[in-house]
Amino acid sequence: MDTSQKREKLILDESQRSILAEIVKSRTQAACHVFRAGILLGFADGKNIATLCREFSTNRKLVERTIDRALAFGSMAALSDLQRSGKKKVIDDEAINWVINLACESPQKHGYAAETWTQGALAKHVRANCVANGHPTLLKAMKGTINKMLAKAGIRPHKISYYLERRDPDFEPKRAQILHVYKEVMIANESNAARSATTVSYDEKPGIQALKNIAPQLPPVPGKHPNLGRDYEYRRLGTVSILAGIDLHTGHIFHKTYRRHRSSEFIEFLKMLDENYPPE
Repeated sequence: MDTSQKREKLILDESQRSILAEIVKSRTQAACHVFRAGILLGFADGKNIATLCREFSTNRKLVERTIDRALAFGSMAALSDLQRSGKKKVIDDEAINWVINLACESPQKHGYAAETWTQGALAKHVRANCVANGHPTLLKAMKGTINKMLAKAGIRPHKISYYLERRDPDFEPKRAQILHVYKEVMIANESNAARSATTVSYDEKPGIQALKNIAPQLPPVPGKHPNLGRDYEYRRLGTVSILAGIDLHTGHIFHKTYRRHRSSEFIEFLKMLDENYPPE
């Protein structure tokens, strides 16, 4: 064995040697990690580079690079490739911001008939107008490039999500009145003084379908079906309306279920509510 080596000896402690030995025997580790771990163990045991090249059927540069990396950064760091500087960024941040701002505008503002941008239309508009706006690096920007920019910014101009605009001009006064009521309830609940009034929060749900299952439900079975099984067919028994209120001081819930939803049912609910409180 040739012992005349110009490089210093690679010294591994018991922990490092044990980890490298496990990696060499592993069937789940990356092949490059197994390969480099074997080279490091062999070099630490005194094998020269020529011997390692023959044993691992590889070239001298790869073995030397692995050993030099271990000597400089440690045996564990030598198992992976060092981070490289990478390719220089071609499209600057100003150009990316211009594309994002463009995607946030309506296509109709730029003379198009469409209401929303498609990635193809946006990319075509970017290529046609990038030079005039001072971003010539976008001349070759295709749909994939534009898509990456928008995805990184979390913008999807081709998607539509709906919202409900508040059109009630008296919304703010109404909201303030409701919040004032709940504040009064909170103050009354925190104090131990006798209450002269009771606040009940009321709501109703009309037109609920009353459905009946035709076939029995199937319970979950391990290995067969994990969910509760229910037949698609059912029998409609009509609709019902639920009228309910909750006492904000005691938490007691008052409820009534009716086949119909008229003022007479609401009056009946109010009478039931009135019977549960003292006349005063």
